[in-house]
Amino acid sequence: MTKIYFILLTCLVLVSCGSCNRRNMADDGRKMQKYEPEEGKCFLFIGQDLGAVGGMEQYNDGYCDHFAVPAGITVYLGLGDNGRVSGLYEIDNWGAGDCCADLYARTEKFDRCMIAVGLPLVNQEERIVRGEYDAGLDKIGAWIGRLAPRPVFLRIGYEFDGKDWNGYVPETYIPAFRYIKDRYDAAGIDNIAYVWQSKGTGSTADELREFYPGDDYVDWCAYSYFDGPDLTMIEFARMKGKPVFLVEATPTFQNGQGVYSDGDIKKAPVARKIWDVWMTGMFDVIERNADVVKAVSYINADWYAQPLWIGNPTFEQCDSRIQMSDYVRERWEKKISSPRYIRADGLNWSELPR
Repeated sequence: MTKIYFILLTCLVLVSCGSCNRRNMADDGRKMQKYEPEEGKCFLFIGQDLGAVGGMEQYNDGYCDHFAVPAGITVYLGLGDNGRVSGLYEIDNWGAGDCCADLYARTEKFDRCMIAVGLPLVNQEERIVRGEYDAGLDKIGAWIGRLAPRPVFLRIGYEFDGKDWNGYVPETYIPAFRYIKDRYDAAGIDNIAYVWQSKGTGSTADELREFYPGDDYVDWCAYSYFDGPDLTMIEFARMKGKPVFLVEATPTFQNGQGVYSDGDIKKAPVARKIWDVWMTGMFDVIERNADVVKAVSYINADWYAQPLWIGNPTFEQCDSRIQMSDYVRERWEKKISSPRYIRADGLNWSELPR
């Protein structure tokens, strides 16, 4: 009897291990990265402020008041002096909508949601490496750790190649990125996927290589999807065996000369252009590159109403709220109801690669 029991137990272990191995291997034989869904699947995130996301008593006309809760939401945090972290436990506003990461964690509606955190490092890179922001980093790390096993996607120094507004250089950006990951690893915080995000269109493969923190530090490659597909990053990620996150996506239209045209979804002709050209193009990029493009975060915001974007040529004419156009809404709902796009009700964290 003991021998039979041992044989059965061994078989169960082998079957379990085989299942785990299959879960962690992509169709092309490469090792899947942390929290990467299987090929042909794509996480749907929504961002990027409380009003845009909605779903709460005080924020009740956002995406989640009109559509099913997505697989994830995006938030932003800021490191300050004396250990302050803005946007974490209290509502902060930098001119682009109210932000409070912990409010999502405290709201039952978002219990099944993953969280993507944008953490800027502008003018802080060297001070981070010197340990001057350790207190703030540790507050963020402790908060993330308390969310476990909820997956958190940490976008360290997002849009690293946005020289005109971020001013990062590889010599200080890379050590800061590595410092944060090393610190969280040493603290045993293991529910983080580290996201390395480009600005998108315009950067060359050489620039990406210069800023790359290394295979052991990056779980996901990412880029901002505004003007259209960034095949350079997609090819770079494919070469590295990393999944791609279209981590900031909102419809904008440029005429090729740096001049942006109307992006107000409330206007019927613009709404048709947003769906027929921009959104159809975005979904085409996702589906044509299903081997690597595994997540997208749509910014469902009234950019017009946010002071930060007044005078900004890219976003000052934008209202990207899907619920404001019946034409876009009907087509969006049909598209994301496909089994390809993972929302909260179809998400099981325990099935994702670790």
